[in-house]
Amino acid sequence: MQGLHLVIVSGLSGSGKTYMLKCFEDLGYFCVDNLPPALLPTFVELCLQQGGEVKKVALGIDIRERGFFGDFIANLDRLKALGHSVELLFLDARDEILVRRFSESRRPHPLLPHAPVLEGVQLERERLLELRGRAERIIDTSDLTVHELKDLVTKLSVGRDEGRPMTVSLLSFGYKFGVPFEADLLFDVRFLRNPNFVAELKALTGEDAKVQAHVFDDPDAGALLDRLESLLQFLLPCYERERRSYLTIGIGCTGGRHRSVAIALQLRDRLAKTGCNATLRHRDLGKS
Repeated sequence: MQGLHLVIVSGLSGSGKTYMLKCFEDLGYFCVDNLPPALLPTFVELCLQQGGEVKKVALGIDIRERGFFGDFIANLDRLKALGHSVELLFLDARDEILVRRFSESRRPHPLLPHAPVLEGVQLERERLLELRGRAERIIDTSDLTVHELKDLVTKLSVGRDEGRPMTVSLLSFGYKFGVPFEADLLFDVRFLRNPNFVAELKALTGEDAKVQAHVFDDPDAGALLDRLESLLQFLLPCYERERRSYLTIGIGCTGGRHRSVAIALQLRDRLAKTGCNATLRHRDLGKS
């Protein structure tokens, strides 16, 4: 049985552990935050029972009570001996940065909720000193933006190519039914020749060859496709560099049945030739 790739994320409260787990999730890891240390062996066994569906796991675990530390380290060593890849990441930050982050969020420190935050930070730092010493990597997040932290997580992972690639979705729609809230980019094709005003085409959709021929008889349709393809060839790598997980491209006409459907179909085929296999959904195709 193939072993798991297991990343343990721990460290000081306010150092960015929860956000780091979200970054791992974007890279295709199965993530659980605040797993009790005693449940680690049971959790790994449950993952192994999923028939290989769970291969990469990131766990947020805090060891603030010294009584749990010995068993936790023993469990990590046991998992390594069983052939699992285990990496312990410890997130840290300067005291003044942690105090500022707690102040901005207006949260008390979890160890000393009724005392000044600095006292809680110092107590937690003392309790986590031994765990910090066992970490494979110590990451100081004091001067990192969230974007820089996400980029660092990507570099620490098994590689961007093995992570979850950016999902590109095309969505045709009709403006009269509202703009789709999930669209990241919107393109209005209502300036193109409208098949709705041709009696023999009105009842058909943009999936029909006759409608497509009518739309692309308009020279502006071909010119639009050329420019959209060129624009997306520029934009998609830019979004991928920003570690976007998904990008939804909305293409709208009046009713969402003819022009937007025809353009979206042709754009999907053009993107496929460049290696981008975008999904396609026609939101309003069945509406009158």
